Amino acid sequence: MSSLISSIEVDQRGVAWLVGANTKVIEVVMDKLAHGWSPEEIHFQHPHLSLAQIHSAFAYYYDHQDEMDREILRQTEEVEGLARDSASSPLRQKLLALKTRR
Repeated sequence: MSSLISSIEVDQRGVAWLVGANTKVIEVVMDKLAHGWSPEEIHFQHPHLSLAQIHSAFAYYYDHQDEMDREILRQTEEVEGLARDSASSPLRQKLLALKTRR
């Protein structure tokens, strides 16, 4: 377990990071959830991550699944809200008007 502990660092905001990778644990987990990627595919897509780091991220996730799933849901809802809000933004309307003039 000491290897897992040394692979994951939780910052002052409670965000879990892969040590030395500048990558959040939740980002690795979301690759699996969103794309169905295996650890090997995640490594292929993100070669800066070792398989050990990826497996550590999954181990951390499964140990903290409820809280991480809540955070994933919160982030998803936030992004969906931003997308809805930007759909009718004045800037978007101006850009669409410019596009239709061409």
